[in-house]
Amino acid sequence: MKFNKDARREGDSGSIRLDIVRNANGSGGSLDFFGPQPEPSDPTPRRRRDGDFRAPEKKLTLFALRLAVLEKAASGLGTLAFIWATVVLLGGFATSLLPKDFWYVTIILLSEGTRIFSRSHELEWQHHATWTLASAGRYSFRAIKSSSRFLVRAVKAAFHCAASASRLEGDRRRQIAAEEEQRRTVEFQKQLVRYGTQRTWHPPEVPLLPYAGWVFISKNISRALTWLQIASALSCVTLSTMRLVQQDYGESAQETANGKMALDLFYGLALAEALMFLVEKIYWTWKISYCGLLQQVSTECELGAAGVVSIRRFFYDAYSQCIERSIFDGIKMDLVTFAAELLDSESPDEQLIGARILQQFAKSESFAFEALRKIGTTTRAIERLIEMLNWKNPAEEEIRRCAAEVVSKLAGKRQNALRVAGIPGAMESIASLLYTGGGRAASASRTAEATAADGSSDAVATGESNYEFAVFNLLGLLILKKLAKDDDNCFKIGNTRGLLARIVDFTSAKQGLLRNEHALESQIRAVTRALQVVKMLVRATGGTGKMLRQEISEIVFTVSNIREILQCGERHTELQKLAIETLTGLAMDETAKERIASTGGIVKLLFAIFFKPEFVSENSVGVEAGEALAMLTLESRKNCVLILKKGDVLERLIAALANPVLQLNASRILRNLCAYSGAESAWLNQITAAMSTVLKATMKETGKLLEVSIGVTMQICKFMSSEQFAAELERADIKEADYVEKLVKILKEYKYPDIKVPRIRRFVIQQAIWMMRCPHEKYLKLFKDLEMEKLLESVAETTSDLECFHVFSGSVGLSQHRKTVSSIVDNALVLLSGGTGQEE
Repeated sequence: MKFNKDARREGDSGSIRLDIVRNANGSGGSLDFFGPQPEPSDPTPRRRRDGDFRAPEKKLTLFALRLAVLEKAASGLGTLAFIWATVVLLGGFATSLLPKDFWYVTIILLSEGTRIFSRSHELEWQHHATWTLASAGRYSFRAIKSSSRFLVRAVKAAFHCAASASRLEGDRRRQIAAEEEQRRTVEFQKQLVRYGTQRTWHPPEVPLLPYAGWVFISKNISRALTWLQIASALSCVTLSTMRLVQQDYGESAQETANGKMALDLFYGLALAEALMFLVEKIYWTWKISYCGLLQQVSTECELGAAGVVSIRRFFYDAYSQCIERSIFDGIKMDLVTFAAELLDSESPDEQLIGARILQQFAKSESFAFEALRKIGTTTRAIERLIEMLNWKNPAEEEIRRCAAEVVSKLAGKRQNALRVAGIPGAMESIASLLYTGGGRAASASRTAEATAADGSSDAVATGESNYEFAVFNLLGLLILKKLAKDDDNCFKIGNTRGLLARIVDFTSAKQGLLRNEHALESQIRAVTRALQVVKMLVRATGGTGKMLRQEISEIVFTVSNIREILQCGERHTELQKLAIETLTGLAMDETAKERIASTGGIVKLLFAIFFKPEFVSENSVGVEAGEALAMLTLESRKNCVLILKKGDVLERLIAALANPVLQLNASRILRNLCAYSGAESAWLNQITAAMSTVLKATMKETGKLLEVSIGVTMQICKFMSSEQFAAELERADIKEADYVEKLVKILKEYKYPDIKVPRIRRFVIQQAIWMMRCPHEKYLKLFKDLEMEKLLESVAETTSDLECFHVFSGSVGLSQHRKTVSSIVDNALVLLSGGTGQEE
């Protein structure tokens, strides 16, 4: 745990703001509750420079703009030619035209009319053409391919098992191949279900005419219209060029200059319009087919295998905007807004396209920053994503999974997390992700137990159905873990009906899972994430934390699930560490503290981990176990007596004082045992054996260890006489004057309360009071010579609430000392002035 000694922040001179340091990932890094934790300054998000931001879809919108310019120019020329022909030629020169020119003009007008009509509807059909069953076909191909591979692997695995003794390895390979084949087959079936069970027609497969077969289904109409336009343009080019070259308009037209010019102008306009349209088509074909613009943009956008379909749909929408409205409307489009709008569609295909785009952008390192910022500021998009979390139809599984992944990314940013949690019903929607299909959250653990019993990994089931509940469970827990970084969200989680119980259910990990070498990683990950969420909830600050600790401790499975992890989780030390940290947080509640200690085996397991040699290292499971024991013994006479009855615990704690890693928490436990077990406890007579070690620590250590060493010394002194204390000083090779000078030096050093060691001045003064009460008064004289009275007066002027609590929940003090520092200082001043003072 890191502390900032100077907790003053810019623009807030003279004030100190303290708050809990929340661990970003819910694991790792011990949070010390014996001192307040300052709030770290939020990292300023890196501002992207203009050159850093990439938007590959801008290539498509620019391409759509250029095509629209050509299209509108061609349409303008075509309209002018049509008006010229109908008004001037057929209206003014109809009687003077040769039959040949009449039919040429008529055919060109019909061709142009056909092209304009087909062009006006082509984009609509192109939109329908993007709704294809390509994804289903792709899954079909993969399923067949996977099936063939699976057969080959099965044969090889069977042969290998017959030829060697590695049967378990072969079973494992077959299981993985079978699960992969089943997953792909299920995906294919879901695609078919999506189109076969919906209440409306799938647009690409609509039969426009009965008994017409595949010819008149809508996905082929777009191609027919495209070729019709090309044929029309080519006919216009051919006819117009022929007449412009031949120039045989007849004697009537030749004699009338206006008639000849009118025909030349019409054929010229028709030729220009048709050529411009063909240039547009050539440009389109060059960029799309030859240069592969759609595939290129899809690759740059990192949209994956299905990205081309999404990009094609985006391009057609942008092109439609440019054609139907201003040519500049299309360039205002972007993929994130486009995808968010598709989420509101009634079509499952469009919803899937939108969800896939947002999912890929949210996961991409290149686009996540801008994408999440845009989604986070669009309330309707967040509401729709939250709504999708409730969808349980198997045909909508992929949409729901994409939405859950996007929400998990949104929850990773504090501002977005507040917006997500602020959506009405958001917590209930997230809770729906924790559904396990059978109403039993620990099904994975029981499956693992069955595996262990059979001695074969073939017993591992894939679940009660083909629906991937485990994936959604992990995503739901991940979202909750990110939301729990904020105390307001913790309050909402706690107030959501049944959610705490569901989270606790996922912490269940039986022996069959924890000791199974073939346990699936997803099973362990679910337990880990659930523990991370519970840990963050019980370590919430203020009234929210108090409420959550009470409610979680009242769930009967909480402590027993943690006990299973401590007892059988030797393979998973990080899991054990999370479990112990959760216990430490729960122990901050007085009722939960005794409930934990009374649960059979918890205290014994914690001591076993604390004293285990392989766990004796910085930031290890052993250190966490020591902190949990220190919290369990704090102000709990029942727990202290329970621990003192456990054999040689006291001797081992005293021996642990010689270990630099265990010394801090061992000292805390010993101090609590002395302070709260009761003076009549016979077990404490041997505690004096620790005096020499803690006296040495007082003389040479600093920081927290110095603070707790003085606290232990003060408590041990209650069980010995002044002569015994002097003998212990001598045995530690410490002169009495040096020890008194050390205490005075500490008060001089800590002129003000320190958030790292908030109780050090209290412990020093209490130790000085005990020494000044000694009958021979030599310590009293030493303190007077060192001007202890002035130091005490200085302490009295600088006392604060920071020094009045045993533990802290962020900046909120818990377990207040019975006496204030001011009263202790007054008592010491009375003794220095020759009075009797009050008993401590």
